[in-house]
Amino acid sequence: MKFVDESQIEVIAGDGGAGCVSFRRERAIPFGGPDGGDGGDGGSVFAVADPNLNSLADFRFNRVFRAQRGENGQTSEMTGHGGDDLEIPMPLGTLIYDIETEELIGELTHIGSRIKIAQGGFHGLGNRRFKSSTNRAPRRSTPGTPGERRELRLELSLMADVGLLGMPNAGKSTLLSSVSAARPKIADYPFTTLYPQPGVVAVGQSKSFVMVDVPGLIEGAADGAGLGIRFLKHLQRTRLLLHMVDVLPPDESDIAENVRVICNELIAFSGQLADREQWLVFNKIDLLPDEQRQPLIDRTLAALNWSGRWFAISAVTRQGCDVLCREAMAWVDAQAPRSEDQLDPPAAAGLDDPQPPVSDAGEPQAD
Repeated sequence: MKFVDESQIEVIAGDGGAGCVSFRRERAIPFGGPDGGDGGDGGSVFAVADPNLNSLADFRFNRVFRAQRGENGQTSEMTGHGGDDLEIPMPLGTLIYDIETEELIGELTHIGSRIKIAQGGFHGLGNRRFKSSTNRAPRRSTPGTPGERRELRLELSLMADVGLLGMPNAGKSTLLSSVSAARPKIADYPFTTLYPQPGVVAVGQSKSFVMVDVPGLIEGAADGAGLGIRFLKHLQRTRLLLHMVDVLPPDESDIAENVRVICNELIAFSGQLADREQWLVFNKIDLLPDEQRQPLIDRTLAALNWSGRWFAISAVTRQGCDVLCREAMAWVDAQAPRSEDQLDPPAAAGLDDPQPPVSDAGEPQAD
């Protein structure tokens, strides 16, 4: 099924039922009086977080959602039945915007989130409500108010702990398939990843974190080059960024310059995302002789003036992958619990982070 992360829908809440005009007429009661009941309230529309959904594909064709109307009031002072509320299941991480006002109505950030997105109409009043000492036989009632109607834009920002980014063919999808059960498309040409792909990485028997792979970036992505940066929004909720680096780029480009290009595109997209904790992951080291690996890494780190953490792995052979996952799990566990209302986690490491470098064995190196 095609991954869908944006959609537009129309929601229509139920109208309120009309009040009833009626008079009590019984054989033994000549002066019965008004007995028209009120109408029922219209049903409201709610967005509900469903952990079993991971895209907005269900809204590709079904775009109109209508709640039940309230029933009209009846005789004998009987109130009309209220309309049933309508609950629309949406994946975790969905942001809901009003198209007309561009207002952010809410976001589904945790299991059990329930947001009212359209208010049902209020019930009409029956004629018994207008009875008074001076008006013993009112023939007046009110109609129910119409339910709220809204055009909404849905945007999905995947909930993940760790995000992968880098140039095309840096090995992001290969790493995800090596450490999780996800099976993204893998090929030897650029832009094989066309949509975000999440996966659950198990570390030990009782711990796991969610990793998400996004399509590769190139220079000028912020201006629309390549696949652009529309998928970077899926990294906004991540806490840790793994910057994948190909140690042998097919175009023989400079590794340090490739890292700078990606960092500049992050800054162009969101300064807050650019300041997120970021680790360099040198991939495909199995293609280099042992004596060439460390000198290449040292030259790159020196050119970048990188003081953050780094790892050297081979996603194909899984060399260093277990250490990387354990360190990522430990870092995620050490962070403060994410607030339900917190879209962006606290900014942390970047190019000037004072933490000591870390080798592919996961141990701090001496300066």
